[in-house]
Amino acid sequence: MFLKKFSFFVLPLLILITCKTFSQEKGYGLGVILGEPTGFSGKYWVDETHAFDFGLAYSFAHSNQAISIHADYLFHRFNLIRSEVEFPLYYGFGGRIHFGNKGGNTIGARGVIGILWMHSTLPVDLFIEAAPVFNLFPETSLNLDLAIGARYYFE
Repeated sequence: MFLKKFSFFVLPLLILITCKTFSQEKGYGLGVILGEPTGFSGKYWVDETHAFDFGLAYSFAHSNQAISIHADYLFHRFNLIRSEVEFPLYYGFGGRIHFGNKGGNTIGARGVIGILWMHSTLPVDLFIEAAPVFNLFPETSLNLDLAIGARYYFE
């Protein structure tokens, strides 16, 4: 039962990450995210300042530990931090689903803000982000996802 629910959400997510229906100004990246939750991270650049990001992870922090799936649409601001190295700030919105191990499934709206370090010659990035989550179902509550991560980009 759990495997059927899990594959119902994971397969479309993987297809969306790997398909090339958008312009690839910077490609798509896959990597890890550590914190709350901890797992895998994906990002797909739509153009030079907009991207989709995805996460498939496990949430250890709550009393009801859960598999966490999130997706966000991000806006990047490259000129806010003046430096020789690129440190764009990003913000966006999306959603999150938790599949709890004790039946504590939740669906929520997610906001995200973070900072990104992009290497000038290697296809990698490092990021740190905070994402308040307003759970809508089965009841309303507020959570906070905090994480650091890294991704490798495929061109």
